[in-house]
Order: sequence, then structure tokens, then C-alpha cells
Amino acid sequence: MRSRPLKAITALAAAAALLVGCTSSAGPDSSAPGGEPVTLRVGAVSSPMTDVVEAAAQAIDPAYEIELVEVSDYVTINNMLAAGDLDANFSQHVPYMELFNEKNGASLRGMTPVYNFVIAFYSKTLDDIADLPQDAVVAIPNDAANAGRALKLLADNDILTLDPDVDPYEATTADITENPKNLQFLEVEIAQLNTAYDEADLVFQWPSMIAALGLNPQDDGLLTELDDRFALNLVVRSEDADTPATDALITAFTSDEVLAVIEANPTIEPAF
Repeated sequence: MRSRPLKAITALAAAAALLVGCTSSAGPDSSAPGGEPVTLRVGAVSSPMTDVVEAAAQAIDPAYEIELVEVSDYVTINNMLAAGDLDANFSQHVPYMELFNEKNGASLRGMTPVYNFVIAFYSKTLDDIADLPQDAVVAIPNDAANAGRALKLLADNDILTLDPDVDPYEATTADITENPKNLQFLEVEIAQLNTAYDEADLVFQWPSMIAALGLNPQDDGLLTELDDRFALNLVVRSEDADTPATDALITAFTSDEVLAVIEANPTIEPAF
């Protein structure tokens, strides 16, 4: 399949606010003049998400080309997609997307899982989770989808107990029924968890974010988990779900080019 050029731009959070207020780009199946390929703007936050978008750009049908839009945070990237400033994004799992839809009246839809990733708890001061002290400060995400995942991982390792009547994936700190170490929870945005690494005894983080600190789950994670419920998905607006452009994106994001990128990264594995 003929490769298409990739145009990469950076959209930081401050600039993203301006983008949202601009006239939205042409729809994903608008005709390009002169028979030129239709450009599809696909947002991603960091590597390896950006690496996958770049690989998909090499595999996309020649009728289209992918423009990578790097965005600084997970909320902005969904706002941009909902507003029509992106044609798709690749930055989240479906539970997080569903929470965004519920809170913002949006209608984003996950189209295909692309990769699973290992999440972990890390510590700057501990080498073994058995040494977690009394009254330890534990930093977890402040969004419900990822907070539940973090608490479930602690419960699965007998560090705390969650209410059995609550879906552990939806658990909050209010659902902790036994906390023998009297853990103190610090709830912050995922993008701020790296900062908490310097202050907390234990920090939950995605591999794509913790890599900025030179850490990875295989070598540095004290508790690790891989759950395909949280596979990263290609996401579009619901009204664009059944278009030829979205079909082309799905094919590109599940291509051999993307598979090669995933298999080269030990922190992720294919979900297609």
C-alpha cells in the first residue's frame, strides 16, 4: 500500500483553547480539491500513542493522509474531537471516554482497540511493596475510570479491601472498607502524577507518562497489571463512526506497520 506523508504539528494546551474556538476542519469525508488526498487530523498526547499514529499514517489508504496533532492533555484532546477540530484521537481507553461523554454531553465512540498497556505503582523510596509504611501517601488519578483501576490493583494485592457490593472498576476511596496501613490518598490528574512521584510513597502511572522519569513497569513497577478492558482505542465522534474515512483509519490503525511499532515496545501489546 502506498505510503502517505505525515504532517506533524504540536498543539499545547494554551494553543488548543484557540483551536477549539476556530472554525472546524472539513468533515472526514469532504472531497479534497484536484483529487488530492483528504487530510484526517488525529490527536495523540505522547509516545507510544504518537508513534502509533505515525505508523498508521504510513499505512492509510492513498485517498487519505493523516496529520498528527500533538496535544498536551487528555481533557483538551477530547474537547477538540467533540468540537470537530480533530477527526479522531488516539489517547484513551473506553472507560475514560465514556466518563468524558457522561460529564460533557459528548458522543465519542471507540472504534477499535489497538494496544493494551501495563500500568504500575512506582516508588522513589521503596524497592518492595512489602515495605510500604503505615500512613503512606499514595497518589492515584482523580478521574473515576483510572482511580477505580488503581484501587482495584491495591485490593488485588491485599493492601486494602473494597466494598464487595461495589464494582471494583468503579470504586472510589469512599468504598474502602479496610485500610490496615491507614493509607493517605492523593488524587490528581494523570498528567500530574509524575510530579507526585517526588512527594508520595507510592504513585500509580501509565507507562507512556512514567517514561519521562526514565522508569518502566517491567523494571520499576512494584505492582503491575495488564487488563484488556483498558486497551487504548481509536476514537471518533459517533456521527463519523460509519464513514469511509473512519473505515480507512481502522484499517490503518490495525495494520502491519502499527503492529511492528507495538511489538517493538515492551510496555504494550497488540489488542487487535
